[in-house]
Amino acid sequence: MRIGNRILRALGVLVAVSILAACTPQKRDGGYYKDDGPGRASSRDLSRIPDATPRVEPLHASKNRPYTVNGKTYTPRTRVEPFRQSGVASWYGRRFHGKSTASGEKYNMYAMTAAHPTLPIPSYVRVTSLENGRSVVVRVNDRGPFLHGRIIDLSYAAAGKLGYADKGSARVKIEQIVPGH
Repeated sequence: MRIGNRILRALGVLVAVSILAACTPQKRDGGYYKDDGPGRASSRDLSRIPDATPRVEPLHASKNRPYTVNGKTYTPRTRVEPFRQSGVASWYGRRFHGKSTASGEKYNMYAMTAAHPTLPIPSYVRVTSLENGRSVVVRVNDRGPFLHGRIIDLSYAAAGKLGYADKGSARVKIEQIVPGH
C-alpha cells in the first residue's frame, strides 16, 4: 500500500507541475514573449498599413550623441548617407506600445518604425527579408536592439509585412534611404 500511495502522490505532483509549466509565459525559440505578442493585432490587415514615406527631417542632436548600454558604448551616425548592413532583425510589440522611444515619440506597434543602435534619429531605411524577398520602408525613431547578433528591431506591423512576426526574427538587409537622392 505504501508504495502505491507514493507512486500516486508522485504522479499527482508531476501532473500539477506539467499544468503549471503550460500556463507560464515563456519565450518560444526565435519567437516573441507570449505577453508581448500581437494580442488583438492579428485581426488587423497589416498589408494595408503604408510604408513610411522618406522625407528630409532635421536630426535630433541630443538623440545622436554617443551613449552606453550594458557596458557597451554606441556612437550614432550624425549624417544621413548611404549605409548597408545585413543580419538578424527582431521586433517589439505590445509591451512597449505607447511608451516613449529614444526620439521622444510614443511607440506604435502598428506604425512603420524601427530601432537601430547607430543610425541617425530620425532616418529611413529599406528593410528586405533575405528569406522571402519582401521589403518595407521604416522610419528609425528609437535605439536598440541591444542583443548580440541583432541589427534592427522593427515594429510589429513591419515584421508582419515582412512575414516574420510569428517567428520573432529573420535575416534581413537594411539600406539607409537618402531623401531627395
